[in-house]
Amino acid sequence: MDMSAAEVKRASTAPPQTPPSHPPELNGSEIMVRCLQAEGVKFMWGYPGGAVLYIYDALYKQQTIEHVLVRHEQAAVHAADGYARATGEVGVALVTSGPGVTNAITGIATAYMDSIPMVIVTGQVPTPAIGLDAFQECDTVGITRPIVKHNFLVKDVRDLALTMKKAFHIARTGRPGPVVVDIPKDVSLKTCPFVYPDKVEMRSYNPVKKGHGGQIRKAMQLLLTAKRPYIYAGGGVILGNAAAELRELADMLGYPCTNTLMGLGATSAADPKFLGMLGMHGTYEANMTMQHCDVLIAVGARFDDRVIGNPKHFASVERKIIHIDIDPSSISKRVKVDIPIVGDTKDVLQEMIAFVKESPLRADVHALSAWWSQINEWRKRECLAYKTSDDVIKPQFVVQTLSELTKDIDTYITSDVGQHQMWAAQFYRFHEPRRWINSGGLGTMGVGLPYAMGIKLAKPDSEVFCITGEGSIQMCIQELSTCLQYRTPVKIVALNNRYLGMVRQWQQLDYGGRYSHSYMDALPDFVKLAEAYGHVGIKIEKPSEVEPALKEMIRLKDRTVFLDVRTDPTENVWPMVQAGKGITEMLLGSEDL
Repeated sequence: MDMSAAEVKRASTAPPQTPPSHPPELNGSEIMVRCLQAEGVKFMWGYPGGAVLYIYDALYKQQTIEHVLVRHEQAAVHAADGYARATGEVGVALVTSGPGVTNAITGIATAYMDSIPMVIVTGQVPTPAIGLDAFQECDTVGITRPIVKHNFLVKDVRDLALTMKKAFHIARTGRPGPVVVDIPKDVSLKTCPFVYPDKVEMRSYNPVKKGHGGQIRKAMQLLLTAKRPYIYAGGGVILGNAAAELRELADMLGYPCTNTLMGLGATSAADPKFLGMLGMHGTYEANMTMQHCDVLIAVGARFDDRVIGNPKHFASVERKIIHIDIDPSSISKRVKVDIPIVGDTKDVLQEMIAFVKESPLRADVHALSAWWSQINEWRKRECLAYKTSDDVIKPQFVVQTLSELTKDIDTYITSDVGQHQMWAAQFYRFHEPRRWINSGGLGTMGVGLPYAMGIKLAKPDSEVFCITGEGSIQMCIQELSTCLQYRTPVKIVALNNRYLGMVRQWQQLDYGGRYSHSYMDALPDFVKLAEAYGHVGIKIEKPSEVEPALKEMIRLKDRTVFLDVRTDPTENVWPMVQAGKGITEMLLGSEDL
């Protein structure tokens, strides 16, 4: 379908005064840029190279899309990923062929594991050279096939516009995910009439959105007659923008709730019905409730190994399970469920809310009261308590203080992966969705700073803190240069214990204290390093310095600040469920060793 005059005008930086009678003849690079404009793309992250220079030339000639030049292709994909997680929009990255693609692989896999909507445009050698081991050639389609929702190799410029439309449609619908569009250099130069379709229909791709009415009614009848009900919400609630519906249903029922690592913020941390995060480093009460409930409703969660522990242990207690997920392949994948509901979390929860309003059925008040009494007994264990100190900084205290100082400020928290990630999840109180940005499925070190950069461009008036460790931050630390160039004043809180902390913890507990290559004994001076990149560096070593330093970071609103926090190197993350154990077989502290 031809673009309307208004659409043509919006998509061009130099539109004609009168609508053209025929579609404009554009080269592939110009078509690609027009497609991005038609999709409303505001930012993209990338790094140029020979195979994408025509595309970069087309970007140079327009002004509606801001391209951010990163220092490494991995960071380009991570930054676009962070942007997508915080906004719900499709993140876009652009890399060249060969090493540009291979450098981007970790970012693509990270997004794939967490179901993040992204389009990654990759350059490719000219079509006649494909398969001939040309300079900077790699099989992008083959390499990325296991870690994308879909990928395309565009061999004809006349297919490019429709392919881009399909890419965005696939990325954002159903279970979201990254889509790669591989564009050979000659395709980016060849010309054809530009026509961008209004919509796309794909016979082989029709994700179900609306849940089955009969299954929903059956689920609600089971849920309303439960004696020990539990609401278990995961990242699908965040991705489906269904937090408001989840909260409304929980309020109507008065049932206890838990969130996975990726679902934090779906339920407010201030809600008394919220039992905290569950799983490997979840709270005692969240895990005990999970194991002993009689009806469990899982919303946008996948019963992964870090949540349920040993599947045999989990299945040892009889319970009925309702599972809502947009992806049918996720249902009964690890745990057999009784009532599967395939559909969009928001739509299904809306129907459930309507059922409760219309149904004469009501929850058993007496049974629910007894259930809450048991849960409150579990809560008395105070499993997140830790020993405070006046001499050494405890990492939990840093996160708690940051949470308190930013409670009235719109704040986004990114993290890398390791102990600091778990402390952030345990001790920062998230009240809204999309404020907690971390790598859950792949567990990628190095994401925190690029995530923060992507979010800060999208949310310039919000505070963006990256909670990281001295190991993780060094994996993409060169992006401090990008922060300076594009004026993205993020705040970096490095919980520096001089160890690869989570590795050290496992080595202590499971490997007889043999700390093989987990000690960081050649660390840079992070203050000087931050200053060398043009930013503010602060180092603290005493608990009394924590609050003043964090306040100073917040005060320096327009500066990137790197806070090097020297923390207790012996501190471990508790509770902890060791590999192979059940979720109720928790270590609550060193006294349990």
